[in-house]
Amino acid sequence: QVQLVESGGGLVQPGGSLRLSCAASGSIFSINAMAWYRQAPGKQRELVARITSGGITNYADSVKGRFTISADNAKNTVYLQMNSLKPEDTAVYYCNVDLHEYADYDAVWYWGQGTQVTVSS
Repeated sequence: QVQLVESGGGLVQPGGSLRLSCAASGSIFSINAMAWYRQAPGKQRELVARITSGGITNYADSVKGRFTISADNAKNTVYLQMNSLKPEDTAVYYCNVDLHEYADYDAVWYWGQGTQVTVSS
């Protein structure tokens, strides 16, 4: 089993910044990629940003230039630095990890519990 522990959400004014963290622990042989998704009320969950074990990143068009994803592979931790936040960024943010629990096992996805980000004045 793998546990994901998220932190860093909260209430921030438009134009402000927040940094989310997600630490993975447990039965981890290797990680393929780590990502952040978000889900706003009444909307589908969407990919915000993703980073592979090799450091390749991709972002949703709506956050390009404002959000930065990074990872500390030694700590199995992924971060999301969010700057210039807008009210439309308000959502529950979920950490996602694509990993192998053991050698010769297929890759599986794990999800964090979610952390609320609210952008409001």
